Amino acid sequence: MVLRRPHAVGGRLISDGSVVYAEALWDHVTMDDQELGFKAGDVIEVVDATNKEWWWGRIMDSEGWFPASFVRLRVNQDEPMEEYLAHLEGAQAGEQSRAGLGLVLGPGLPCKEQMRTNVINEIMSTERDYIKHLKDICEGYIKQCRKRTDMFAEEQLRTIFGNIEDIYRFQRKFLKDLEKKFNKEQPHLSEIGCCFLEHQTDFQIYSEYCNNHPNACVQLSKLMKVNKYVFFFEACRLLQKMIDISLDGFLLTPVQKICKYPLQLAELLKYTNPQHRDYKDVEAALNAMKNVARLINERKRRLENIDKIAQWQSSIEDWEGEDVLSRSSDLIFSGELSKLSQPQAKSQQRMFFLFDHQMVYCKKDLLRRDMLYYKGRMDMDHMEVIDVEDGKEKDFNISVKNALKLRSLAGDQVHLLCAKKPEQKQRWLGAFADERIQVQHDRDTGFSLTEVQKKQAMFNACKSHPAGKPKVTRPYYDFLLRQKHPSLPTALPQQQVFMLAEPKRKTSTFWHNIGRLTPFKK
Repeated sequence: MVLRRPHAVGGRLISDGSVVYAEALWDHVTMDDQELGFKAGDVIEVVDATNKEWWWGRIMDSEGWFPASFVRLRVNQDEPMEEYLAHLEGAQAGEQSRAGLGLVLGPGLPCKEQMRTNVINEIMSTERDYIKHLKDICEGYIKQCRKRTDMFAEEQLRTIFGNIEDIYRFQRKFLKDLEKKFNKEQPHLSEIGCCFLEHQTDFQIYSEYCNNHPNACVQLSKLMKVNKYVFFFEACRLLQKMIDISLDGFLLTPVQKICKYPLQLAELLKYTNPQHRDYKDVEAALNAMKNVARLINERKRRLENIDKIAQWQSSIEDWEGEDVLSRSSDLIFSGELSKLSQPQAKSQQRMFFLFDHQMVYCKKDLLRRDMLYYKGRMDMDHMEVIDVEDGKEKDFNISVKNALKLRSLAGDQVHLLCAKKPEQKQRWLGAFADERIQVQHDRDTGFSLTEVQKKQAMFNACKSHPAGKPKVTRPYYDFLLRQKHPSLPTALPQQQVFMLAEPKRKTSTFWHNIGRLTPFKK
């Protein structure tokens, strides 16, 4: 990364010269003296934000570059609590007297209760700031955009802003509920955990926004190459008197916000006595919001995989029937098995691909072992899986080893599948169980692909085989494995904004299963 240090403070975010502060969402550990290191919760003075990915900031006497996605802006831009934090650190280290601490924390409250007061006040303050932020986007940008039908189509606005208006309506209701539970006189007595519990399913509305956000960035990037859109968005910002941040910066805030809740609740739980009436609700709320974040991550992963599934299908020869994506969105397991189906009793070697709701099986080409031909599929919603003991199998009247049976609930289909080793059979039994669990989980959480998402994925896959040109078959496993470790530009922060803390990237089940198929290796 090569970025030059700002020459002057004239590049501040607010044109009137006032200071903009941001709060760190994650630790930023660096060994580069040109970068600014900090811990989650630190308050950073943002000096320059002209670069979209990396901002220049200051903490005390230290300055440097830091990734913009690691922080959230303090929308109301209150002065940072540096003096309070300095006093608190000194007190914890035993370097300050109890009397001196009382001046900072306020008289008459034990330290833990005062800390709970601070966390409660922070939650309420950031919630009010966030409402103002959403209002500015909805009224300052979307409302003005809708007036210019010559510049924006409604579908285009939906791509750029996602469902942020729905989020705004929900957050206003959520804030009202928080205000009812907020004890203004004695904030540490507030019982707000129940508000998060009551709305835990409502927070799933962020899943759609987070999944759409990459598309929003792409669409916005295209528009910002045209001067009239640059001038229009800047006019919207000035009219609404918003701080000097680009629109894509504002649109990142909901993504950051949903990650912030578990951090705030963890801090609140830390300073809540187990005897406090709010303790159990805060504990449950923390777990609930972690689950919401995990669900958003899972949905994001599933949506990232549908393009790869479409590409996989396009590499299969002689495909028949509906697309895989018409019913499925995740590859759960795959491998080679021997298959016998009634009324025939001839064993056939087939490659099986277990998706949610269905299993597809293919035949390998005799000469080109990397080429697969479609042979059929099974509807897992109407199949039962039966573990078969080694020995004589009554339905097929043959001796079997490492076998399991798939039988339709109507009883008109029976398929006998045999693995080469006992451990392979056990993995398949586990995979079938996982498939049913995932299907039920999707029903419980309401996850499904839209028709637009399915069509777009298949369209992208078909673009590699234009009409009128011969289809070039490439080794399907090589095609998939080449995408196993995508390279990221070095100029971008290596971080996932959807995780609760700065995480290591976890390889998805899709690639893990494909990657370990020994028959695919030359």
